Amino acid sequence: MFNSAHFGKKGSIPGLVFGFILTPLNCGDTRNKKLNLLDEAFMIRKLVPFTMVAALLCGTAIAQETTEAPEAGTETEAEVGSDLDLGQSGPRVGEQYVKEQSGDWNISCIKAEGAEDPCAMVQILSNQQGDPIAEVSIGKLPEGGAAVAWANVVVPLETLLQAQLAMSIDGAPRKLYNYHHCVPVGCVAQLGLTQGDIDAMKSGSKAVLSLVPARLPDQILNMDMSLGGFTSGYDGLNVSVN
Repeated sequence: MFNSAHFGKKGSIPGLVFGFILTPLNCGDTRNKKLNLLDEAFMIRKLVPFTMVAALLCGTAIAQETTEAPEAGTETEAEVGSDLDLGQSGPRVGEQYVKEQSGDWNISCIKAEGAEDPCAMVQILSNQQGDPIAEVSIGKLPEGGAAVAWANVVVPLETLLQAQLAMSIDGAPRKLYNYHHCVPVGCVAQLGLTQGDIDAMKSGSKAVLSLVPARLPDQILNMDMSLGGFTSGYDGLNVSVN
């Protein structure tokens, strides 16, 4: 159901949509084809735990195959009904869930088995019309490197990749980041955040992320990233590898 990211008329980008299956670009009126952008933006996050789910499922399958079957006639009264599903509350292993909100950030985690759930801060960025355009996720890295945190920024497919992604924190000089790769739902920039970046975000009120539409190379789309709740959300994160 993929509808390509459509850049709208000059000066605005009102019709960006995300999805999964590629279809040809329609340059006509897209008003009647606009999807629920919040739902589609959520789909981006669903890509993250896919490999973890696959690994867990493979491990479960192997465990099931290696379990010895009980001998016939050995079932006791205590085992009667043991094959019934007693139900489960909360997320299943490998599922993503929102643990809590911290200001304008969601703390999104993946349910792990026998370990602490890895979590990241997530925020959807919108254009001036309020349409969700990009998604930012931020997580902590182990100590010892130049970067203390990672950030993934997912932008629409029809972004001019050569123009790079720009970020300015509270009006400071902007930094430029290359786009790393593209997936069916958009293109991804993988940012390494220094301690200086994190400190600036903790003391700031907003950052501005900027991209250039491929169809409007003379235009710059600025998106505000709220830093409300950043400090408490970041300090509560565990270390997770992107």
